[in-house]
Amino acid sequence: MAQNKIMVLHGPNLNLLGEREPGIYGRLSLSRIDRMLKEEGLALGVAVDCHQSNGEGELVDHIQGARRRYQGILINPAALTHYSYSLRDALVAVELPVIEVHLSNIFAREQFRHHSVISPVAEGIICGLGPESYRLGLQALVKILEVSKRD
Repeated sequence: MAQNKIMVLHGPNLNLLGEREPGIYGRLSLSRIDRMLKEEGLALGVAVDCHQSNGEGELVDHIQGARRRYQGILINPAALTHYSYSLRDALVAVELPVIEVHLSNIFAREQFRHHSVISPVAEGIICGLGPESYRLGLQALVKILEVSKRD
């Protein structure tokens, strides 16, 4: 049987991790988070491909391209979390399990960050645990895929 593949998507400004507001987002770079996820994927028996874009349309293109190549999506939509109906609609259209993650606790921040248009179409959301949010999100997605294979 073919190995499951997970696509990880990072939204706008996450390419500046490690430099941008380290008090909120930490000092770990995006490339280090990607390496951590690929290593975790190997340990879990899945392949992990990571993509980052500052452009909403490019993220939609990645999501649409996932339909026949991946079994699940781990996404940190960043600021697009709060208003991007195009990301939401693309996630619904591909019919893949989705886990939403955030480095910071979006519910402990500014009021406008408390609402996610992505959460209602995701299997779950993990936030506030820094890079561990990504690792736990990947583990949850792998569990969801394992359960769906048994059903």
